[in-house]
Amino acid sequence: MSSQLVEPDVEQAEKKSRKPSTSHLKIIPETRELRDKIRAEIAKFATTLDRKNTFTKAELQVFSEQLLTSMGLGFQYTGFTSVCIANEFWREQVQAIDFSRRLLLMPHCLKHAEGCPADYDEFGLDCRKCGACSVADFKTRAEDLGYKVLVSEGTPIVLKIIVSGHVDAIVGVACLNVLEKALDKILLAGVPCVAVPLLSSNCKSTSVDEDWVMEFINLKTPAPATVTRSYMHLMRASHQICEEPELSRLCPPSRSGANTRSEDPLSIHEKLAYNWLGRGGKRSRPFITLAVYDALKGGAGTLNADSINIPDAVKRSALAIEAFHKASLIHDDIEDDDDFRYGSETMHRQQGVPVAINVGDYLVGLGYRLAAKDRAELGADVSADILFKLSDAHLKLSEGQGAELLWRNSTDKTITPLEALRIYALKTSPAFEAALYAGVRLAGPADAYEKMIFEFAKNLGIAFQILNDLGDFDTNSENKVVAGQDVLAGRPTVLLAMALETATPAQKEEILGLLQRARKGDSSFQLVERIHQLYQLNQVFDKGQKLVEKFRSRAEAIADEVESEDFRRLLYFLVDSVLEKFEAPHQEQAAPLALIQLGKV
Repeated sequence: MSSQLVEPDVEQAEKKSRKPSTSHLKIIPETRELRDKIRAEIAKFATTLDRKNTFTKAELQVFSEQLLTSMGLGFQYTGFTSVCIANEFWREQVQAIDFSRRLLLMPHCLKHAEGCPADYDEFGLDCRKCGACSVADFKTRAEDLGYKVLVSEGTPIVLKIIVSGHVDAIVGVACLNVLEKALDKILLAGVPCVAVPLLSSNCKSTSVDEDWVMEFINLKTPAPATVTRSYMHLMRASHQICEEPELSRLCPPSRSGANTRSEDPLSIHEKLAYNWLGRGGKRSRPFITLAVYDALKGGAGTLNADSINIPDAVKRSALAIEAFHKASLIHDDIEDDDDFRYGSETMHRQQGVPVAINVGDYLVGLGYRLAAKDRAELGADVSADILFKLSDAHLKLSEGQGAELLWRNSTDKTITPLEALRIYALKTSPAFEAALYAGVRLAGPADAYEKMIFEFAKNLGIAFQILNDLGDFDTNSENKVVAGQDVLAGRPTVLLAMALETATPAQKEEILGLLQRARKGDSSFQLVERIHQLYQLNQVFDKGQKLVEKFRSRAEAIADEVESEDFRRLLYFLVDSVLEKFEAPHQEQAAPLALIQLGKV
């Protein structure tokens, strides 16, 4: 393994730093006259924007500050202005999409807090027959036009709905805090979206410019001349190959024929494997393979779904990488003795350890068979190169996991940040490397890209794993029911390594003692919270965030050198989408963490 990993150079002076607050940038203009004045200036400014490619959140902020400066207004309106610029950028795209393919997303706080008779069903607030507030007016109008409507809290579900293929555009109403978080994902994925900010963020009986909402709901014009590139179509394709009916078309099950008894053990085993392969997850790895192939073939798949031209052989290779990933999750869950995966019980909790091990092994075999299936069409050299890279990734993953398991079983719990980072480079990076390499090799020769792929994947994978460690203390984790699993399982995380590196002798002794208690079965929230406090005292969360930014910058610098514009743009997208922002937990979050441990949240 090339070793350019270095000891984390987090300076002492940065220990007390915190991510600066942006609340002063998210003031809604106080009068309707001022809001309309800003919108009018933005409408003129938007005529100068290049709609072929979307922009980043940072670029959007620069646009906003320039426009506010030209109007003689303060930067406190930056958030509002950013949303309005994004609205004008996407307006033509949204209004060209059929009403039946749009989603109206509204917050529950727009309803009257007192005396609201509506109930929530599986789709959100059921208020069509009420009429007591503007929510019902918006909802009724949108549904009459053919919209899908969701009245719910927050926006985490939005991208899942988009990727599912049910809608192609969003009309949203939300407070600026929510819109700021959503902008990252929406802009990155290239999802056509317009939104109206709420006039306050107090989450109780708030208000909105109602005519502005109605204007957006009613938008309808012919398709624009210029279509903005979007990864949404390829994201959908990566989900589709992992789900029925596409999964069985690409990889027909051999034990589930019409003449097979439903209780036949062979059929049951195969169904367990296929069901697990089709369950949950972001499908990042198959997306990478499909998107890299598309980028090196001209990037047509970013224009629209009809432009995607990906052969089944490429799809099967992408599916093979997902099969390896899902197999590793089954084995990891057994080795870590985890209880939950994707919000429900792990395979070994449902079926027992022996069956789970075997299903994981089956998926490994299925992955290799998928990767080799089209060797006649692809050519023996292409198949051999991809199989070699997959087997190399498999070995590295096993090495990294093996090192972690041996460390966990040892009595010496000391570990340096460099040792932890080396394990990360083996555990996480090879899967990204294999997915990138497969897409490149399927599109043509890969020699010119091989070193770049390795270095990019290494930095991306390490940053991703550090983010995952930070997320272990996140009370909103979608994948874990219990917070602090890394602590309870005694994993050699870089957070632990950095805490041990800077802790006082007394703190170090206490941390090691807490790890020993966890090893003996103590899973109390008091133990996790004390580790959490000791991490805070040693500025571990801030250091972890700085390390993420360090490896992110390295990955971006590597992407800068890629000549292919479509490939380079995809690498930037991968950095931003894989390394989603994570807010480091602070002291005031101690109570929610305890509640999660108790199962109350």
